[in-house]
Amino acid sequence: MTSDVWPSGGRHLWRSGGASAPQSHSRGHLVYAATGILTVRTDRGTSIVPADRIAWTPAGYAHRHRAHGDTDMRIVFLAPSLARRVPDRPAVFPASALAREVLLALTGPRDDGPAAPVYGPGARSRLLRVLVDELRETREQPLHLPEPRDDRLRSLARILSENPADNSTLAELGRAVGAGSRTLSRLLRDELGMTFHELRTQLRIHHALVLLADGHDTTHTAHACGWANPSGFITAFTHIIGTTPGRYRTGGAGRRDR
Repeated sequence: MTSDVWPSGGRHLWRSGGASAPQSHSRGHLVYAATGILTVRTDRGTSIVPADRIAWTPAGYAHRHRAHGDTDMRIVFLAPSLARRVPDRPAVFPASALAREVLLALTGPRDDGPAAPVYGPGARSRLLRVLVDELRETREQPLHLPEPRDDRLRSLARILSENPADNSTLAELGRAVGAGSRTLSRLLRDELGMTFHELRTQLRIHHALVLLADGHDTTHTAHACGWANPSGFITAFTHIIGTTPGRYRTGGAGRRDR
């Protein structure tokens, strides 16, 4: 990893598979993958941050980052007065064109140019306010998966994550984790606010993003993640990510409209 860090933020160039040690900060921070994909794991869950997405981690959260594909990670810290304007929990947002350019301006160019951009306190403060305003105008994306509290849900999520191509029903998986389908459905609704289908789809999309970052094509990724045919995968991927897997893989990732 190559890093340039300064008090207000930084830039890390990761090789695929690179990971940080567990850490926490006294200020909340935004991370942006100018290229590649990041995962941000806390004790509250895991966010996956594909290119042109921004992840928010509040102050005090122990977390660690991991890169999938060669990744250009940008980080910006927010003062408490700005952090109060974004969620008090981890979240992922689409990066509007303006938000992306502000982040790049605050953290240096895409190439190997000068490390820390030179902005006075007033200019930096104004840019950060613009960035936060842009985030508040966008919809959160379903790219943060909360960590289940119930042991049976933890086991269920682990099975689905380790075997994304497994098409077992909830009842079948329930027998493996020691709970009936009705109990698991209730726990999913109460703890995670989602259905079994939504949980499995999101875990599969997380896995698909990693495979695409590693260079696999749409057909291979679809089958590896449990879809019977690529069309079903393309529909689900586009619904969550906002662009097709093919466009995403070739760097044409679009951003959702506001």
